[in-house]
Amino acid sequence: MSINTSSGTKYYIGGTTAIDYSSDANAIDDFEALTWVEIGEVEDGGEYGDEAADVTFQSLSDSRVRHLKGARDAGVLALVFGDDPLNAGQIALKAAEQTKFDYNFKVEYEDAPDETYSSSVDYFRAKVQSVRKQVGAGDNVVRRTANLGISTPILTVEPALITP
Repeated sequence: MSINTSSGTKYYIGGTTAIDYSSDANAIDDFEALTWVEIGEVEDGGEYGDEAADVTFQSLSDSRVRHLKGARDAGVLALVFGDDPLNAGQIALKAAEQTKFDYNFKVEYEDAPDETYSSSVDYFRAKVQSVRKQVGAGDNVVRRTANLGISTPILTVEPALITP
């Protein structure tokens, strides 16, 4: 498989429907059964993914600090998009920011190796922590940044052969 650009990546918001995380397969089935609304005009998909906390211990006997892996954090995705007040996905993001609930998200990449394969998809749940407006100078496009605090594992469905 080859590397790809970010072009063609699409971001979606679902509702607050609970997901069964008893297994990855159950969770993916639940995510795939949802209705999704595309968040339009995304310019920058930010950075996200698990990172373990650095837990340290200092041993007196040998004066060494030991590093251990602690809790995993999928991060806060800073999603930047051109402000379109009529885009259904952006409207849903703004409404989600007004609540304290986790919402379902889907990221669909345009990375199929050829027409016989599907593209990969990431699924996760997150709280919409903010949807801030960036006005900028005269010739700037008005943008918004939505910070999505990811609170679940990120489940990836890799490209798969499409069966007719």
